Amino acid sequence: MPYITDYNYYENGGATPDNANWGSYQFVSLSDIVNNFMLIYSGNHSLVNNEDRFKVLFHAKRAIMELNYDAFKEVKILELSVGETLRYVLPQDYVNWVRISLYENGLLYPLTENIQTNWSTAYLQDNTARILFDINGNVIKPEFSNMSYDRIVGTKKSIYLNQNNPYNGIEGYLWEGNWYFDYQIGAHYGLNTETANANPTFSIDKKGGVINFSTVMNNKLAVLEYVSDGMENGNDASVTVNKLFEEYVYAYIRYSILNSKLGVQEYIVSRARKEKGALLRNAKIRLSNIHPGRLLMNLRGQDKWIK
Repeated sequence: MPYITDYNYYENGGATPDNANWGSYQFVSLSDIVNNFMLIYSGNHSLVNNEDRFKVLFHAKRAIMELNYDAFKEVKILELSVGETLRYVLPQDYVNWVRISLYENGLLYPLTENIQTNWSTAYLQDNTARILFDINGNVIKPEFSNMSYDRIVGTKKSIYLNQNNPYNGIEGYLWEGNWYFDYQIGAHYGLNTETANANPTFSIDKKGGVINFSTVMNNKLAVLEYVSDGMENGNDASVTVNKLFEEYVYAYIRYSILNSKLGVQEYIVSRARKEKGALLRNAKIRLSNIHPGRLLMNLRGQDKWIK
């Protein structure tokens, strides 16, 4: 990020939006990283020489991706309303989820992942159970499978949780706001701890790119906290990295090029790998923000009596 005046920083020079430069000084752009590496770390008198710019750009992107997966604490948050199909389409830059919550009455209620699948794909079949195909030879699929349809309309079993009710912890059906059960009280034992949660549950269909929710989430607000790869949907001009990790990115590029280059001695590659690892650890420590004030707040409770 080049040096700019205070007016350009706070007001963006009068352009819109005025917050475009806020906090920008803590980051360095991808183009600056590539240019700096080509000028400073590459040349006839360096270990890395005669390398094309596109190779340096590729390894720089890979370094930033790895940082987003591992070291960065940059969590993106997206709020969407869950419709009647009980689906939440994953964001375009989604890589992995951190937390999924129900937003209601000004509070976030964390949801539990249901490892017992609540969705599936289905094929249309005739009355002899033979799979049906179209004129192009492709399998004909319905819009929803029976399992997905039961979940959407609310006819799939779920756990009823109400400590003030004798049916607490029993599997039943939620239909139009009323609960129905297969067993009388005392005729069914045990609690499925995998889904024993008062809040709704979800299951992620990674291939389909959606999150499938339980029936209770119909017309509710879901908040997804997720991790991206930092590539900003392919716009290289918007890709940045925290300055605390700048030296690590250079070391990552240098190691990746030396490691894939023919004729480089192993001790040189090993030294570059160790340097890369050491710089990553140092950057993580710097970014951890271990402040004495925060430690003091936690230590204040060390003498608290636990009843």
